[in-house]
Amino acid sequence: MKLFDAHCHLQDPRIITKAPQLISSAVASGVSAFAVNGVSEKDWNLVKEMGAKYPSVVPCFGIHPWYVAERSPQWFETLKSLFETTPTAAVGEIGLDKGSKGREIDFSEQVTVFRQQLELAKELNKPASVHCVRAFGDLLEILKSVGPFPSGVMLHSYLGSAEMVPEFAKLGAYFSFSGFLMSMSEKKAKKMLKAVPSDRILLETDSPDALPKAELGSLYFVDGDPSLPEEGNSAQDLNSASNDKSNVSSDSTKLPKETLNHPANIHMVLGYVARLLDMKNEELAELSYQNAVRLFSYEGSKMLLERGTGDVSGHNQNHSTTHVS
Repeated sequence: MKLFDAHCHLQDPRIITKAPQLISSAVASGVSAFAVNGVSEKDWNLVKEMGAKYPSVVPCFGIHPWYVAERSPQWFETLKSLFETTPTAAVGEIGLDKGSKGREIDFSEQVTVFRQQLELAKELNKPASVHCVRAFGDLLEILKSVGPFPSGVMLHSYLGSAEMVPEFAKLGAYFSFSGFLMSMSEKKAKKMLKAVPSDRILLETDSPDALPKAELGSLYFVDGDPSLPEEGNSAQDLNSASNDKSNVSSDSTKLPKETLNHPANIHMVLGYVARLLDMKNEELAELSYQNAVRLFSYEGSKMLLERGTGDVSGHNQNHSTTHVS
């Protein structure tokens, strides 16, 4: 069983020193690729280096809405030159945010920066990984004005409504799900998942964020995680604690909210989404993996290099809207 982590941040300062072990253990668990998304000019080179070092890492460059105010005057030229020198790269993380943190950033600036990056993705025939918090109406309006997107656009950690899914899908959108989905009511999540075309479903971790809700014994932990107690900050310690029947805090909801999310925890996301869709884990793993490979098969991508072909002619035409039954 192969999995593709369609969106994560393995360059994050909280886990960068652990990246070799995290990638190695996630690969051993069945995760064969990671789309690692930059968030600002400050980490683009780190992401580029990771892409060069690890065959499993697909580098992605973009300015996240939280970092819009920090951009330099030459940010767009720097971004364009990175894509010229890194043909394996996709676009991300970009987007819009009207949440508690996003409200601190001027929204008109967010829109300007987002639109520029979205237009660049379309011009370069690359997929873009999009962040959206409490701004789905604005997002749809912009996607309609810039799109459609034959090379795909990914709505990462999607928590929008079921009703908006067909509108986004018509424009070429893929829908990626992380542990954040578990914050939505099961009924609402199931309705939304059932609305997503089966050829547009992706899975992700958003590591080191979005720790899934699960029993401690089934989770992977980042060794040395500073948010955990000294005596319990290794995976072995935590799993031992979870097997202690007298321990009432045996699930991840009791952990500190800062607890780091290991990329191998995509298995928990797989199990949860598969259950809500009434699918077998293996079936959803294969489906989401093939969807991710299709999305990331743009000219110059590692997916095409692995297959030994530069033919992307079939990619842009393959947007059926089959629904999961």
